[in-house]
Amino acid sequence: MGFVVQQGATVLCAHGGQAQPTTPAPRVKLSGQAAIALPPPWTVGGCPLPPQAGGPCATATWAAGTVRVKSMGQPLVIQDGTAQCVPTGVPLNVVNTQVRVKAT
Repeated sequence: MGFVVQQGATVLCAHGGQAQPTTPAPRVKLSGQAAIALPPPWTVGGCPLPPQAGGPCATATWAAGTVRVKSMGQPLVIQDGTAQCVPTGVPLNVVNTQVRVKAT
């Protein structure tokens, strides 16, 4: 169980790059912002990992999110979910999100 992630939440790659969802779930609002559906990829900008070290992180995909709560048939991203960045393979970390709605 974890807090559902909304548009505008602070999500970072393990190197500190800012991750942004490409497609919100507009039918579910949290604190006035759209929730985020699981399947679409996220873009990662500002990752400081240099190319010679295998970076920078460019995109990320969530592998696990809500099981019981869905929007338009799609699971939602939760703070405790798992995501992996490409090409580095490091996780995304939800640093700041709304704290009123939890889901499993």
